[in-house]
Amino acid sequence: MSEDQYTQQDPTRQYGQRQGQPAQQQPAPGSEQRMGPKPDHGEESYRGSDRLTGKRAVITGGDSGIGRAVAIAYAREGADVLISYLGEQEEADARDTVRLIEQAGRKGVAVRTDLTDESHCRQLIDRALADLGGIDILVNNAAFQMAQDKGLAGITTEQFDRVFKTNVYAMFWLCKLAVPHLPEGSVIINTSSIQAFNPSPQLLDYATTKAAIANFTKALALDLADQGIRVNAVAPGPVWTPLIPATMPPEKVQQFGTDVPLGRPGQPAELAPAYVFFASQESSYVTGEILGVTGGKLTR
Repeated sequence: MSEDQYTQQDPTRQYGQRQGQPAQQQPAPGSEQRMGPKPDHGEESYRGSDRLTGKRAVITGGDSGIGRAVAIAYAREGADVLISYLGEQEEADARDTVRLIEQAGRKGVAVRTDLTDESHCRQLIDRALADLGGIDILVNNAAFQMAQDKGLAGITTEQFDRVFKTNVYAMFWLCKLAVPHLPEGSVIINTSSIQAFNPSPQLLDYATTKAAIANFTKALALDLADQGIRVNAVAPGPVWTPLIPATMPPEKVQQFGTDVPLGRPGQPAELAPAYVFFASQESSYVTGEILGVTGGKLTR
């Protein structure tokens, strides 16, 4: 665990995961409570400084992983936060995230919904408007992947459809529904991936969606610039989240993230500052940008 996000440390030794993780697997979409070692979402380490005071944020997939880390950071920076989560398996994780938001003195709302349905996306935006009183920050973070060792031959139409509906369609619907309600100075932040730039054949469909997210981000930034709405994306590298043991075989989990230059997977808490930067006024002249947080893997 990091002492806080400001304390200087050797990034190759931080978190002690250079030797990989214990082999493990769990049903998709995964739960933080079943993971070992537990990811660091910044529960004990993220220190806020009022950079988002009074803002209202919607974060999809906010129950665990990167989404939870962003929710904690936003709350400690002064924002009220609504998170979405998929189903019953994630309810305990979602409750924990809301508890952490509320411990920061902010309003936390958790909405169970399936974002592969356009009507559910509409309901999510409606809930944000009703429960938060508006939206200043939209973080499209929810995603689905399922590794297939056979590559193209192993991807079914059903899997392909689910990956695109979760990763691309939901982002499109939520942006279109939210934009009419976003005031000047609002931000949209999408989650792309190192897979958009350095794709793995085992994640062919997922990598394709993440490349689509990168281009969608750039085009939408141009589209919304004259409305005073900025659009950016974060491209994570290998990050230790429930998605990993839920969608990869145990032997792949064991070596996950050890092939990057820093020699270890990232922790969700290490991604949160990038999302805070894009959400804050400090990035007022930044739009259409893809920020890689990859442990040294190149995104160019």
